[in-house]
Amino acid sequence: MKLSDIAQQLEAELVGDGELEITGLSTLETATAGQMTFLANRKYESQLEQTKASVVIVHPDQAEQAPCAVLKMQNPYLGFAMATRLFDTAPKANGLIHPSAVIAEDAEIGSNVTIGAFTVIDSGARIGDNCMIGARCSVGQNSVLGESCRLWDGVTLYHDVKVGQRAILHSGSVLGADGFGFANEQGRWVKIHQLGGVTLGDDVEVGVATAIDRGALTDTIIGNGVKIDNQVQIAHNVQIKDHCALAGQSGVAGSSTLGKRCTIAGGGGVSGHLELTDDVHVMAMTMISRSVNKPGMYASPTPMQPHRDWLKNSVRFRHLDKMARQISELQKSLAELKDSEE
Repeated sequence: MKLSDIAQQLEAELVGDGELEITGLSTLETATAGQMTFLANRKYESQLEQTKASVVIVHPDQAEQAPCAVLKMQNPYLGFAMATRLFDTAPKANGLIHPSAVIAEDAEIGSNVTIGAFTVIDSGARIGDNCMIGARCSVGQNSVLGESCRLWDGVTLYHDVKVGQRAILHSGSVLGADGFGFANEQGRWVKIHQLGGVTLGDDVEVGVATAIDRGALTDTIIGNGVKIDNQVQIAHNVQIKDHCALAGQSGVAGSSTLGKRCTIAGGGGVSGHLELTDDVHVMAMTMISRSVNKPGMYASPTPMQPHRDWLKNSVRFRHLDKMARQISELQKSLAELKDSEE
């Protein structure tokens, strides 16, 4: 692409030759002539003056340090994200349907839809325009895909799953499996049949091997712009509101609600039947065990330490309740002593 065209797409201020041909992206350290790079973290500022790139996306305050053309942006990392879309090499929808695909007679398939080998589209399903469905996918009965969705190979949508526009569902993700619901009758588990579905908003991305369970009576709901990483568990009746992000191996237990713009770092978890307000950020390996009504960052794991020290402290943890009661008694005694002296 011509550099002037890229600048226009990124809405960036160009300083340099707009006729330069840009062939791809790379890092400050590894970029060569014809490539674009970016500087978003001051940790790498020392690499800016030595870069061999033809153009760098940079904050205006650092533009003069660049030895090449620059694209000035207030948020260079956003510029990098937008540039990756321009050079994306992923296959595009081409309207071809593989002859081995099995499509129900009453399924509705939009225009320019690509369907890969051995994929099954069940009765009553509706596929929006420009969707791309990979090989060995399954779109269940009465499930819906909005326009321009991408299902990579091996994605499974059970029945009554509704996906908004421009969703990206990665390989092995499963939407609409039964929630973990059972009633106990004298030690015997009786299944609660899950009668709800799953609803995803627009611009949702779901990672590899992630499961989003269907609701027991009403739908599990994922809002607009939500990003979910690999190997994440979303249980039945969960509601995740707009623009949340959940990192790998995190999980949300049944009937909990995340407010807008919440984040859960890797390995973090939310117990069932809780509510997190907007802008709550859960740090790695943290377990949220009660509702959170104030925005902010929350953490529960102990910091890393030598194993011998950890063993000593783990023993002391068992005595915390006793120590707390002793401190309380000492404080009470001190207060009584102070009152008697006065």
